[in-house]
Amino acid sequence: LLSIEKDSGLIAFGYKVDEGPVHVLSKRTHTEKQMVKKLWKLFDEAEVLCAQNGDRFDIRVANALFIKHKLPPPSPYKTVDTLKIARKYFRFSSNKLDDLSWLLLKERKLHTGLQLWLDALSGDKKALKQMEEYCAKDVVLLHKVYMKLRSWHTGHPNYNLYNDTTHQCPVCGSKKTQKRGFNFTRVGK
Repeated sequence: LLSIEKDSGLIAFGYKVDEGPVHVLSKRTHTEKQMVKKLWKLFDEAEVLCAQNGDRFDIRVANALFIKHKLPPPSPYKTVDTLKIARKYFRFSSNKLDDLSWLLLKERKLHTGLQLWLDALSGDKKALKQMEEYCAKDVVLLHKVYMKLRSWHTGHPNYNLYNDTTHQCPVCGSKKTQKRGFNFTRVGK
């Protein structure tokens, strides 16, 4: 018979908005409720969320935390999941963020072991500081991997819609585009 000793919670999370700086919140400086409220605000204001395995993991965990803390569903947003892009368009040996970042960038995630996670869960300030560094590095690597993969993603949200333009690259927003014919969709040309 299995039993749950303690419900899951939030130790830390990191994020960046567009080309802005990386921000990290953790239990070292915030309560879980404060972190969840900030996370909900980010989700609510976002047009597009980007994550590695976000659709199957991070977003579901965040939603569970939102409802646990009696927050309503955030406003609708689109998602870009780098794991899905890697699986759909490539046959890499591994699609883990650490392996993708090594293959594409020659950079690695910070190492964490079980003891670090256990210490962070118990509230150890030094371990939480290390978790903040781990989160920050993950955000940096995710952004770099996303930048490498995004041009392959044919289902990427159209930046022209968010920038109120029509003559920029729909994936990256660049004004340096080429006209090479037409694209045919199911409903138009």
